[in-house]
Amino acid sequence: MKKKAFEKELEVLELELAKLQETVQRKGLKVAVIFEGRDAAGKGGAIKTLLRRMNARIWRVVALPKPSDRERTQWYFERYVKHLPAGGEIVLFDRSWYNRAVIEPVMGFCTDDEHERFMREAPMFEKMLIDSGLILIKFWIHVSAEEQEERFQDRATDPRKRWKLSPIDLKARELWIEFTKARDKMFELTSTAEAPWLVVDGNDKRKARLNIIRAILDRVPCEFNKQAFDPLELPPRPAIEEADYDEPPLESLNLVKDYYRD
Repeated sequence: MKKKAFEKELEVLELELAKLQETVQRKGLKVAVIFEGRDAAGKGGAIKTLLRRMNARIWRVVALPKPSDRERTQWYFERYVKHLPAGGEIVLFDRSWYNRAVIEPVMGFCTDDEHERFMREAPMFEKMLIDSGLILIKFWIHVSAEEQEERFQDRATDPRKRWKLSPIDLKARELWIEFTKARDKMFELTSTAEAPWLVVDGNDKRKARLNIIRAILDRVPCEFNKQAFDPLELPPRPAIEEADYDEPPLESLNLVKDYYRD
């Protein structure tokens, strides 16, 4: 998708997201959106696009590191529960409890029993969340082996993106089939009527981001509050010149060097 067409459509969708945001805040809705997919599928980029013009006090990103020694002894879902949204919040999970469905079993980070237990418990856990009033949306962003390899090569040669390429990414690159089988099993056992997996074609990053926004807008009830979006008539600005205060010249402050002076 061409950049110009993408930006034009994104402006339209951002207006709809603003309405959704206002509805969530006003009605105290709780929304959790899960982003899963292979490495370099575009999860982070999709999240950044969603948040570009949104209110950081309403939207929150959760990207947890590997569990601590203490967390490993807890109920598996416990470390995620404390990050779930309260009323009036939207939480975006950049990877989620579904680490245990695909990454952990393939990489040997959990036992077969732990994996099987997770597959049984995940639908029950999610049903409890939904029954409590939470709106749960689960995305799997698909990327082909060829497209992933192209993105990996880009990360390997661009110093600005090198941080995105981890040893685990490289190991996962060798285990494409194993990851695919684990993903298929996850779809089979954890895609439910209440919380289905939504698969997004991520080979075209721009189109994927727009489709994700559309899918969220389709699934979170939005009530347009015209009053909240009517233009504001600002009161007259007080005359600064008439105030009993002499502001010090900018040059007298600890001014950052102008690196771009003509």
